[in-house]
Amino acid sequence: MVAPSLSVEDLACRRGGRPVFAHLSISLAGGEFLALTGRNGSGKTTLLRALALLTPHEAGIISWQGRDVAEAPEAWRGRLAWLGHADGLKGDLTLTENLVAAERLRGAGTPAAPRLDAALAAFDLAPLADRPARTLSAGQRRRGALVRVLLSDATLWLLDEPANALDGPAQEALRAVLQRHLGKGGIALAATHSALDIVGARNLRIGAA
Repeated sequence: MVAPSLSVEDLACRRGGRPVFAHLSISLAGGEFLALTGRNGSGKTTLLRALALLTPHEAGIISWQGRDVAEAPEAWRGRLAWLGHADGLKGDLTLTENLVAAERLRGAGTPAAPRLDAALAAFDLAPLADRPARTLSAGQRRRGALVRVLLSDATLWLLDEPANALDGPAQEALRAVLQRHLGKGGIALAATHSALDIVGARNLRIGAA
């Protein structure tokens, strides 16, 4: 089995017709975590969106295990889990219904009950599993979105401010889940203003000037 690896070479992106960054290169292997830091508007979210193929890049190549991801975009999207600023939960659906729907949309089918229960428990959400998402607090909704990432079992996690609205215990749960993901050979990148304290984390400051 080939170990996962992500390579970004000379990436350049624009936003609103203006350059955000250029000549950006990254190389990550299985088990590595990269924290993207920098001021608001520096391009952290743009980089994550470009990696997820949600925003086109102007120049450069994104490769997975030596192959340009643009050659098979749907296969690439199937390898990653995306967490944006929006939590992506339908208000009238329960938390469980949201998670099941997300897995079905991924083509993974209905998750087995033990697997779903374990993912909910990782973020202390089992007691809220049958609550409509609209009744949850901002922190509970964010934890629900993180459960969706965990449940995806994707190799690559792209996380935009994952600690938003999380209290202390929830941030500890996030750290524990990230460390387990990395320990299994997964890769994660996170745009963050918070110190996530991930063991062995690397840091890339966007727009350092």
